Amino acid sequence: MTDTQDTNLPKMEEGLEDVKQSVEVPAEAEASVAAQESAVEEAVAEVKATVEEAVAEEVVAEEAAVEEAVAAEAQEAMETAALNESVHKLTKAEILDRLRVIAEDVTKSSKAEIDSLKQNFYRLHNSEVEAAKRAFVEGGGNEEDFVPTPDADEDVFKEVMAVVKEKRSQLNAEEEKEREKNYQVKLAIIEELKELVESPDDPNKNYNEFKKLQQQWHEVTLIPQNKANELWKNYQMYVEKFYDLLKLNNEFREYDFKKNLEIKTRLCEAAEKLLDEEDVVAAFHHLQKLHQEYRDTGPVAKELRDEIWARFKAASTQLNKKHQQYFEQQKEHEQENLDKKTVICEIVEGIDYSKLNGFQAWDKMTQEVIALQNKWKTIGFAPQKMNVKIFERFRGACDEFFKKKSEYFKAAKARMNENLEKKRALVERVEALKDSKEWKETAEELVKLQKEWKSIGPVAKRYSDALWKRFIAACDYFFEQKGEATSSKRSVEGENLKRKKAIIEELKELLNKEESEENTQQINKLMAEWNEVGHVPFKEKDKIYEQYRELADKLRKTFNLNVASKKFNKFRAAVSKAQETGVQAVYREREKLVRNYENLLNELHTYENNFGFLNATSKSGNSLLTELSKKMDKLKVEIEAAKEKIRHIDEDIQQEDEKAE
Repeated sequence: MTDTQDTNLPKMEEGLEDVKQSVEVPAEAEASVAAQESAVEEAVAEVKATVEEAVAEEVVAEEAAVEEAVAAEAQEAMETAALNESVHKLTKAEILDRLRVIAEDVTKSSKAEIDSLKQNFYRLHNSEVEAAKRAFVEGGGNEEDFVPTPDADEDVFKEVMAVVKEKRSQLNAEEEKEREKNYQVKLAIIEELKELVESPDDPNKNYNEFKKLQQQWHEVTLIPQNKANELWKNYQMYVEKFYDLLKLNNEFREYDFKKNLEIKTRLCEAAEKLLDEEDVVAAFHHLQKLHQEYRDTGPVAKELRDEIWARFKAASTQLNKKHQQYFEQQKEHEQENLDKKTVICEIVEGIDYSKLNGFQAWDKMTQEVIALQNKWKTIGFAPQKMNVKIFERFRGACDEFFKKKSEYFKAAKARMNENLEKKRALVERVEALKDSKEWKETAEELVKLQKEWKSIGPVAKRYSDALWKRFIAACDYFFEQKGEATSSKRSVEGENLKRKKAIIEELKELLNKEESEENTQQINKLMAEWNEVGHVPFKEKDKIYEQYRELADKLRKTFNLNVASKKFNKFRAAVSKAQETGVQAVYREREKLVRNYENLLNELHTYENNFGFLNATSKSGNSLLTELSKKMDKLKVEIEAAKEKIRHIDEDIQQEDEKAE
């Protein structure tokens, strides 16, 4: 305020000289010196009031300008953030549609929007290229060999952007011409104001012309920004000088005060009404226009000046506070977004790759990572200083995951290729043996090859089915040939049928006898003999077996046969039935029993090791030892049963081989 007062002091002195010269005291009047001094003092007081008023108006204008600049900066930041967030949600097609609309009329968009559209188009374009590269690498390709597919949308984008750039260049050139033209117009207005101020004519006669020049000044808005401040100062200087010339014409001054008060009262009401607006950003934007209009409006009466400014400033302060709160809420929301994105980064970074030991595990985790990527897209912007960093962190974690996945699949592919070669070699060996007439040796060799086949890991799906069909077809062919070569066994099947019928009759007789140890032993003996009897004719096997099964169930209920014996008899019956379908089924059953036997041995070994580490110094320890002991006893029984079953199958196979020979 001191600087402003200093610049106006010369004006005050000039005004005082003018007043002193204009005060005329008639020589003929007998006015006292005191009356003359009083007249001069009144004139001086009026000039001082006018100068003080001009100074106060300039201070108000400066305060408003500062608030307006701060608010405009915050508004620009908010609008840019809102614009980026809005454009970030668009697809490539939507971006192209928006650019076509802008190309039709570039005045409908800002440079910030065009830049945001461009950045987000290439963000989406680069994302597609990265996705294609990952797919290429995951498919087995080398990253350095990847060549992106031409993007037709990018060509369209470049064409539309070329049109937009050309039209914006033309528009900027026209605006620059318009600014320069307006600048010359305002310079001319200042020159005309200067002429009015320096004119010897009565200022009252020039008042209408003065108001006309003021109106013209306010109608011209677009000027070069770097010349606006100096231009405004010059204009304000001559306006103040003209009002100094009107200092003795209170009627015009009071009229201006009244009209300005009406305008500023309306501006206060408009600012107060903005407090009820739901859209805080739009209200804030409108307030800036009200500030500009308030600044362009002249002064009001001195006694009302502070009051009207305080009212306008109070509404502005409240709205600025609401806008600041909205801005703070946006910052909080951005911080929440940063927290959410940080959690997603930690999830991807915390993946335990040691547990991803199969294709299904990797595929499942891939779906989870893709789901996190999709969730990331639904989260808004993080704070500006962290937005790029958190994205780079997330992209790095995802890149690491897909890199490790690619490495795993490459290694798995190499292993499957090795397995493929091993299985191809087995297929060739089996196909070479399928026509062999050395039935026993070849059968044993094929069984070994089948075990070796199962020990080999997986191969690619496109090869596995075909290889397996060749392998099993060769095996089946051999055993079919072997079966046909041993068809002489059918002559024995009739005798076997007679013997099984005789066993059934003997069991029926025992059914009517009392329960005794001797009868129970006889039943077990007959059941064992039943299982030792060979095949019967195919057409009779189901019927004779059903008769035997029903009779055996009745005998078990009557004589309460041992559970283990029941299970073993059931097993022998199952083996006998499997023999009727072919030797291959018996081999499969034996292989299953061997695996079970080995698992039981391993489990028993584990319990024995644990048993050696425990002691019975406590009640609970003694209880645990007892429980382990029971489990080991049970396992030993199961192991013996498994050994007996394997022995039984081996005997059956040996008998079949001897019959074949």
